[in-house]
Amino acid sequence: MRLGPDTLVHLPGDVGTCPYDRDAQKIGIVHFGIGAFHRAHQAWYTDCAMTAGDRDWGICGVSLRSPDVARQINPQGGLYTLTERQRDAAQTRVIGAVREVLYAPDQAGAVITRLADPACHIASFTVTEKGYARGQDGGLDLAAARSSFYPLLAQGLAQRRARGLGGLTLLSCDNLAENGRVLARLMERWLAAEMPEMVEWFRRECRVPSTMIDRIVPRSGPQDLAELEQRLGMSDAGAVFTERFSQWVIEDDFAGPRPQWENHGVELVDDVAPFETAKLRMLNGAHSLLAYCGLEAGYTYVHEAVANPRLAALAERLMRDEALPTITAAAGQDIAAYAGQLMQRFADPALMHRLDQIAMDGTQKIPQRWLDTAAELVRRGQPFDAIATGFAAWVWHLADGRFVDDPYGEELHTLAAEKGSPALVARCFGPCPKAAALWPRYEHLAATMLRQAQPS
Repeated sequence: MRLGPDTLVHLPGDVGTCPYDRDAQKIGIVHFGIGAFHRAHQAWYTDCAMTAGDRDWGICGVSLRSPDVARQINPQGGLYTLTERQRDAAQTRVIGAVREVLYAPDQAGAVITRLADPACHIASFTVTEKGYARGQDGGLDLAAARSSFYPLLAQGLAQRRARGLGGLTLLSCDNLAENGRVLARLMERWLAAEMPEMVEWFRRECRVPSTMIDRIVPRSGPQDLAELEQRLGMSDAGAVFTERFSQWVIEDDFAGPRPQWENHGVELVDDVAPFETAKLRMLNGAHSLLAYCGLEAGYTYVHEAVANPRLAALAERLMRDEALPTITAAAGQDIAAYAGQLMQRFADPALMHRLDQIAMDGTQKIPQRWLDTAAELVRRGQPFDAIATGFAAWVWHLADGRFVDDPYGEELHTLAAEKGSPALVARCFGPCPKAAALWPRYEHLAATMLRQAQPS
């Protein structure tokens, strides 16, 4: 038996199900990049809102690179389970917010139709840092952008304009500093290059608020799915597993209607920057540190790495001594307590969060996770030994080559293993001035790590 609208009645009584009439809900959100994180975060919040009475916020998910998610949950009528884990406890609930998943390479016309529908008010994104197709200068790489969301979104907006409809709220849920401003700037560059007549309409009609998102969502493994199937008495190909903690902070600037997410824990604020900076520099920065240092030490999961006293001390130092002093907290934001909370979350073995998953796409993540902090500490004349150690472990990771999954691929491995760190950084970060800030304290560590990584 497989999870679906017709099999919900067979679920165990302790599994929550969506009480609203899904078939009566219009699709109000088109989401690009419908991976596990979106299903555990924004779709979960939206399901909470519709459970409480909000209407017409069904989600059309769009996969840009793989049909896997469509194959997983379309046969289930868009349904999937979300299991929240904490230590030995687990709680499972069926999420009904997703109505369909479209595979963009085969269904581009259907995606555009959804964007241009009067019922649609929000286009949202979890496409990872590399999905924004930024070049080394921070501008839009037009060639790369053609295979991302830009052409589809632009055509959908053009149809709305032609029909006299209003614009959309574009909601980035990716780990980018000032993600709303980045998305707005890049979208304008696409329109200026491909549809210049749309630029002024886009500026006038659309809104692109910045956001901060926080929930640890490990990749689901075969054992997770098998254990869930045994507990449910049926299979769920789209199941996601996450922690109980969840946070979403959104700049309160929308082009039109939106779900009442704020009734379910979402914070609507005037300025996302303090929350975003704390998350990027503390959670994400420590995650990357544990990923590269933990892989080098032979660990597989975050909780294993943080159980090592040396690595735990490094993560604490990065968060408390290096990142925290560079953050101007918002009113009521206790970032010292946040650091302690993060260490507890990292240590939870129930999450089984893989280090190689966090280590992916380092060239896209390191600037906002480490370099912004390092540049500020250099300006103040303060040390950043934990970041330098993490940066050296990243070079080892590239030279070792076993786990590398990055847009620069094999070229990074060759540079790290043969030509050394200056050539590597020049290739990865180009004119990025923040990268240069690392050299005074990093170079000797990198040299040591590179010697260890050389083939014997």
